[in-house]
Amino acid sequence: DEGLTAVRLPQPWYIDATAGTMGPIGFDMPAKVVRRLLDAPPIPAEVAGEVRAQLASRMPAAKLPVPHEMQPAEVLHAPMRPHLRLINGALPMDPNYGRGTARPLSAGLYAIPLARLAYGYGTVTLPRSARPLPKLTLRDGRIYDVARDLAAEGEALEELRNLGFLPVSDLVHVYYQHAHSDDFVLREGGGHGHNWLDFVTQGVPRLREMGWVVETDTDFPMQVVTADADIDAELVEGSGIDWLELNLGVHIDGQRVDLVPPLLKLIAKPETALLMEGQDSKPFVLPLPDGRMLSLPMARIRPTLQALLELWSSGGIDGENGKIGFSRLHAAELAELEARTGLTWRGGEALRDLGRTLRESGGIPVAAPPCTFKAMLRPYQAQGVNWLQFLAGAGLGGVLADDMGLGKTVQTLAHLAIEKAAGRMNRPCLIVCPTSLIPNWTNEAGRFAPDLTVLPLHGPKRKSAVPLIPSHDIVLSTYPLLTRDHEILIAQDWHIVILDEAQSIKNPQAEATRQVLRLKARQRLCLSGTPLQNHLGELWSLFDFLAPGFLGSARSFKTRFRTPIEKHGDADRQDMLTRRIRPFMLRRTKEEVVTELPPKVEIVEQVEMESNQHAIYEAIRLSMHARVQAAIAQKGLARSGIVILDALLKMRQACCDPRLLKLKTVAKAKAGSAKLDRLMEMLDVMFAEGRRVLLFSQFTEMLELIEERLRDDGVSYVTLTGDTRDRAAPVRKFQGGDVPLFLISLKAGGVGLNLTAADTVIHYDPWWNPAVEDQATDRAYRIGQTKKVFVHRMVTLRSIEEKMEVLKEKKRAIVASVMDAEHGGALSLTEADVEELFAPARPA
Repeated sequence: DEGLTAVRLPQPWYIDATAGTMGPIGFDMPAKVVRRLLDAPPIPAEVAGEVRAQLASRMPAAKLPVPHEMQPAEVLHAPMRPHLRLINGALPMDPNYGRGTARPLSAGLYAIPLARLAYGYGTVTLPRSARPLPKLTLRDGRIYDVARDLAAEGEALEELRNLGFLPVSDLVHVYYQHAHSDDFVLREGGGHGHNWLDFVTQGVPRLREMGWVVETDTDFPMQVVTADADIDAELVEGSGIDWLELNLGVHIDGQRVDLVPPLLKLIAKPETALLMEGQDSKPFVLPLPDGRMLSLPMARIRPTLQALLELWSSGGIDGENGKIGFSRLHAAELAELEARTGLTWRGGEALRDLGRTLRESGGIPVAAPPCTFKAMLRPYQAQGVNWLQFLAGAGLGGVLADDMGLGKTVQTLAHLAIEKAAGRMNRPCLIVCPTSLIPNWTNEAGRFAPDLTVLPLHGPKRKSAVPLIPSHDIVLSTYPLLTRDHEILIAQDWHIVILDEAQSIKNPQAEATRQVLRLKARQRLCLSGTPLQNHLGELWSLFDFLAPGFLGSARSFKTRFRTPIEKHGDADRQDMLTRRIRPFMLRRTKEEVVTELPPKVEIVEQVEMESNQHAIYEAIRLSMHARVQAAIAQKGLARSGIVILDALLKMRQACCDPRLLKLKTVAKAKAGSAKLDRLMEMLDVMFAEGRRVLLFSQFTEMLELIEERLRDDGVSYVTLTGDTRDRAAPVRKFQGGDVPLFLISLKAGGVGLNLTAADTVIHYDPWWNPAVEDQATDRAYRIGQTKKVFVHRMVTLRSIEEKMEVLKEKKRAIVASVMDAEHGGALSLTEADVEELFAPARPA
C-alpha cells in the first residue's frame, strides 16, 4: 500500500516502510502519512506482532523503535532556542492579499511564502502547534519527556507577531490537519509596513543575532544571497569600433554574476533615487535575472549606484539593451565613474588613460608650433593649442569658447600649422564663417601662418576655384554659401572642419545647420565666444555637429536638461551637464587670463523725448496696443506673435527717429529725434577729446539718417552694413586713423572684427539680447587694446527701450521669448507679459 502500513498499538503509531520511519500519529507526521491514515481502517492489536515481523524483513532492525511501553522516558532539560523555517506554501487566498508575493496556482489556490515556527530543546525540536502536543516524543529510537519553557516559547511567538506575522488560520479557513494549519503568513501592505524583502534582508539577520535558527527551503520564492567578495569592474571589447562594454561582477557561490543588466533595469525606475537615501546600515537588495535577490551593504554599492544613475540621467548610457558602453566621447565620464566608485578596474587602459587626461587639464602634453608660425602665443593661447592638438590626437572635436578678442583665430591657425608640419594634413581644412570674416581669416593666415595656403571660396567667381580645393591647406566658405555649394563641400573629405562664430548653427532646423552636419572630416571644431545666447538648445545644436548623439536627441535633451534647468532652476542637472561637456569646451574670459587689458567703463545715456516725438510715440503705442489686443481676441495669443513683434518694432523705431516709421503724420508733425540730437552733441565732445568711436545700430536706415547729419557737420566716417562689398577697406581706414567714426550695423559687424583703434563704443538703440551687444563692444575691447574703453548705451526714457533694460535684469523669461521669436521661434508670452510691454510708461 505505497509502503505505508498503519498498526494499532497501545498509543496509535504510524509506520512508513518506504521511508523507514515510525512515530506517534498526529505528531510531526509527513503530509502524505496524514492523508493515508485518514482513509485507513484501524488494524487490530493482535496482528501488530505479525505486521512488525513483516516490516522487520523490509526495514533494518536498527531503524525500528522499541514501543514506548517497553522503555522508560528520558526527561530532557535544555534551554529553548527558536527555529524558523521559510517555506513555499499553497493556500486558498484572497487575491487582493499579498499581491506582491502570492502567485496563482489554480482556481482559488495561491502559492505564498510562509514561516514555520518550532522550539528547539537540545536535540529535540517541537513544532509550534495550536493543539496540545503529546507529553512524550520519540527521536532516534529514544523517548523524551521535554521540560518545556512555555514563557520562552511565548516570547518567540510574540517576537514573530511583532515582525508582522500572523497564523494562517487568522487569514484563511483551513481544516484541522491541513499541512499549513500551524504556519504563519506575513501581513503585507495595507499600511502595515511589512514586506518579505525587508524581513529576509533585515529581519532574518537580526533573528540570527538573537540566537534563532533560520533555515530557507530551496523552493522558497525569495532567495536572498550575498556576494563572496567586493564588486569588480572590467571593460571588454564591444560590438563596435573603439567601443568597450562595462561588466560589473560579483562572485556568488563561486560563480561570477554580471550586475550591469539588473542595475540598468533598476536605475531606469524613478524611485531608484529614493533607494540611495537609506542609511548605510540598511542593505541594498538587487533582483537578479535568475530570480534571486542579491543583498549588498549600502555603503559598498552607493557610490557605484549614484555614479551610474547620474550617468544615465545625463544621457551618458542607455539602459534599453542591458549594456553600458563607452567610446572615446565617453572617456571623461568613464574616468569619473572609475574615480567615484572606488572599484577594482581591469581592461580598457587606453580609454581610461584618455579619460583621466580629459578630466585633468594639467595632463595634456605641450604642442609647439613650427618655426614657420609667426605669432608669439600668450600662455593661455598656448594651452588652447595644446588642447586642440590633444583632441585631434584622440579623434575628438571641441568648442573653443574664449571671450571675444582673446585670439581664437590665432590659436586655430597654430593648430593647423602643427598639423601641416607633422604631415597629418594630407587633406584640406574647411573653415565656415560669417561673410564679414573672410578678409579677416585671409589676412590673419597670411600674417601668422604664411606656410598655409588659403583659398577663399567666395564671390561670383568661386565656381572656377573649385578644382583648386585639393591643392590648398585652408578653404574658406560662408554660412549662406553652404546651401548653394553643399554638393561641392560635401563631396570633399576634409582633414578638419571649423565653424567660426559657430552660434550661427544654433537653429537645428536651419538649412545651413542641416548641410554642415553632412560634412565629412577627421576632426570637427567650433569657435564661438557666445556658444549659448538664448537657451540650452543652442548648445545642443553645436554638440550635435561635433559629436552626434553625445547629448542625446533634441527631445531627450530637452527632457533631461533644458526643462529642469531653464524652467525649474535645477542646480544638480546644471552641474551634471557642465561636467559632461567640460572636457570638450574650453572657455577663458578676459578677466581670467588677460590682466593687462585696460578697464571698460559702461555708461547709460538717458534721453528724454521732446513733446512732438513723445506724442507720436504714444500714438503708436496706443494704436499698436489696440491692434495687439484685437489680434489676441481674434486669433489667440499663440497665433499673434507676428503682430506683437511688429508692434514692438514700431515702438522702438519711434524711439530712434520717428522718420523710420514712414508715416505722413510724422512729416506733418515735424517731430525730430531727441536721441539723434543727443548723439551729435556727444560726438562733438568725443571728437574734441580725440576719441575714436564705433557706433552700432540695428537699423541700417537709422545709420543713413545719422550719415545725413554727419555730412551736414562735415564729419568723416566709414560704414559697414550688409550691403558693404569691400569689408576690409573701411576696417583699414578706421584702424589706420583716417577717420574718427565707424558706423556699423549690429547684424553685419557685431562679430569677427578687430577694431582696437577705437576707445569708445556707442549703442544707439538697445536690443533684447545683451550678449549680442557685448559681442559688438568686444570689437574694441580685445587683445591689443591699450586704452580705457568707454561704452555708451543710449536709452529713451518712458519708452519700450527703458522697459527693455529693466526686463533684461528682472524678467529674463520675457526677454528670452522675444529673442527666440525674432529668430523664427514661437513667441511664448502670457497676456500679462504683453500688457506689461505695452503699458504706459511711468510718469517722468
